[in-house]
This record gives sequence, structure tokens and C-alpha cells, in this order.
Amino acid sequence: MPKGMGKVVAQNKKANHDYFIEETYEAGMVLQGTEIKSIRNGRINLKDSYARIQNGEIYLLNAHISPYEQGNRYNHDPLRQRKLLLHKREIDKLLGETKEAGYALVPLKVYLKNGYAKILIGLGKGKKNYDKREDLKKKEAKRDIERAFRERQK
Repeated sequence: MPKGMGKVVAQNKKANHDYFIEETYEAGMVLQGTEIKSIRNGRINLKDSYARIQNGEIYLLNAHISPYEQGNRYNHDPLRQRKLLLHKREIDKLLGETKEAGYALVPLKVYLKNGYAKILIGLGKGKKNYDKREDLKKKEAKRDIERAFRERQK
């Protein structure tokens, strides 16, 4: 988690359910026109989005940024691919790691930092169904223990 993370605008809650996140990277986003205004209003959805490396550059795909209400003809395409800003050595490292089977670049959070929209990208390995079930069992057991502890304190 980067230091000094500002206001979190959007989170991909499904990412931790579907992937084991091994590393995270903070990236800037290249935005057009009214996109930053929509992001500031919290009108971004990361649900089915992912990142891909093409020609030595990293792009965010399938992230939906709703058109700005007062944007009229200056509005943007909500599902366009957006370039992400990372250092060349970070992109090269990610390229090498995503070549391995089962690894994907998953957007985790979008937040505002010093007036700029930043995105937290995670290097994730896909979970199998039995891993997901096991995680749910652990979460449920933890919740039951906490509930029993609270009942005991009353």
C-alpha cells in the first residue's frame, strides 16, 4: 500500500476474492477532458477491468468512467482504454512476471493524491474454486469467533 494514499474513490472488491495479490504498484492515469471530474464525483467502476502491457506501455481496459453530467459535447467514451504511467523498469518487471502462467494485472483502487487520480495495480495469481471456498470458510470462522467473543463480553 503506497504511503500518503489520498481519498479512495473506487475499489475492486472482487479482486481479493478472485486473485492472490502478490505485489502492488501505484500508477498515474492519462485522462481526457471531463474524466477527472467524473472520478472526483466517484463515478468510476473497476468491476471487470484489467491492465495489459502493449508495445512497452501499460493500459487499463474495461474501466467504466461515467460521462460528466455538465460535460455536453466535451464528454469522453466511458469504456476507452487509458494509458497508465509507470517507470520503464516497473513495466519491464511486470512484463516478465505476467508472462508466467496464471498471473494478471488487476486494478485494486482508484484514489486522489495531491489532486491527481492514481490507480493501485496488483500483480495477482488466479485463485481456483477450492481456494475461494477455503477463504470463505476462514472468513466465516473468524466472524463466528468475533461474534462469540462479543456475546461473551456482554
